[in-house]
Amino acid sequence: MVSKPKNLPVHVAVIMDGNGRWARQRGLPRVAGHRQGVESVRAIVRTAGKVGIKFLTLYAFSTENWTRPKGEVSTLMRLLEHFLKTEIEELNRNNVRLQAIGRLGDLPQSAQDQLHRSIEALAGNTGLTLILSLSYSGRAEIIDAVKSLMREVRLGHLDPAQIDETVFSHHLYTRCYPDPDLLIRTSGELRLSNFMMWQMAYTEIYVTDTLFPDFREKEFLEALDAYAKRQRRFGGINE
Repeated sequence: MVSKPKNLPVHVAVIMDGNGRWARQRGLPRVAGHRQGVESVRAIVRTAGKVGIKFLTLYAFSTENWTRPKGEVSTLMRLLEHFLKTEIEELNRNNVRLQAIGRLGDLPQSAQDQLHRSIEALAGNTGLTLILSLSYSGRAEIIDAVKSLMREVRLGHLDPAQIDETVFSHHLYTRCYPDPDLLIRTSGELRLSNFMMWQMAYTEIYVTDTLFPDFREKEFLEALDAYAKRQRRFGGINE
């Protein structure tokens, strides 16, 4: 039985790093690390749902990842499709709703079709919202938001004087979700890697040396416990 930590974040984002390193340390091909990483995804989705997290965003595939060797990219796309297809039953059983953000049109058509089917199949669920960042770039998201704002201004639907942080946020991929309260990064790297840069302005960051294939329920709960002990001041002062 998973106990519910105190002072839970509403939205947790995870940079899932270290799959390749995990495989290399064991003399295995990189794909073995990606496959083991799927087991970690399953574990943290279950745990997030059990303790009452409302939103969980996983940085699954960046726009930069398209530059990897074609064989690895093809394998990642096949793993994505397989996950989307085979996890529907468990996600549905756990009342998980599925969403995705990014330049989704860049994905292979078969992956787009399966993503759409999975989102539709889980649309009625009311528990955890699992958000997959696919072909995602924080800079591209900001550029797309600017283009969207320019289009509204050009059509006469928006006065430029009305543009503020709130209006701008409504044109981001994440307009339907709150900003992350907690960012977890595995494998010890100390960078955002072009992930949700606008949304992370006041996000608490937790970095662990654990490689993502080894990041499971225990490690996820440790991150939540560390978050619970912090004071969020948002630029102000807590007396």
